[in-house]
Amino acid sequence: MRCWAISALLRKGGYRAGVTARLAAVYPERLYGIHLNFIGMLRHANQQESPTAEEKRYLEELQPWLTEETGYQWIQGTKSQTLVYGLTDSPVGLAAWIVEKFRTWSDCGREVERCFSKDDILTDVMLYWVTGAINASFWPYYTRRHGDWDLASSRRIEVPTAYIAFPREFVRPPRSMAERVLNIQRWTTMERGGHFAALEQPEALAADIRAFFRPFRAEQRL
Repeated sequence: MRCWAISALLRKGGYRAGVTARLAAVYPERLYGIHLNFIGMLRHANQQESPTAEEKRYLEELQPWLTEETGYQWIQGTKSQTLVYGLTDSPVGLAAWIVEKFRTWSDCGREVERCFSKDDILTDVMLYWVTGAINASFWPYYTRRHGDWDLASSRRIEVPTAYIAFPREFVRPPRSMAERVLNIQRWTTMERGGHFAALEQPEALAADIRAFFRPFRAEQRL
């Protein structure tokens, strides 16, 4: 049986895209298509001999983020257990760790409540707190550094792929780079929204998902 894989159905940022891309890489024959609203850094792009002007601009824009915003990746990917004890012991610490990302990665202009209500924020924090799941949530970062989950290290994914680009997403590779690792069939650029698209722009995201998968539904009925 074949199905669809939609990254937005998974709540947490890059996890959803990583899981969706992994499904497409490992089980391509079981998928009609995949829909992404996040594409990773595509580290292989630095090795291109003749990058386009758009690709050069992307690589230049990427450097400040790599310098200032990736500390969470290093500790979650190397010494995650040390961090977990603190976040599991302190609800305030857990809230601070999560809210800082809402503030930095969303299209909120550094004012969190422009995008998210207090109820949204507290619900997200409580999902981690009451389940004790912050430890498990760090696993993709660790395995990406010690395993083979990185999209950039995989062979090109041939499953038909849609991508919706939000302007405040922290990593925004150009289409020319994305097409080296993904079979891009639909590329949509939005005017608003960030990393947490399912919370920030749910209607726009849902509309793009429906538009991409509608032809596959017709194929399924045949």
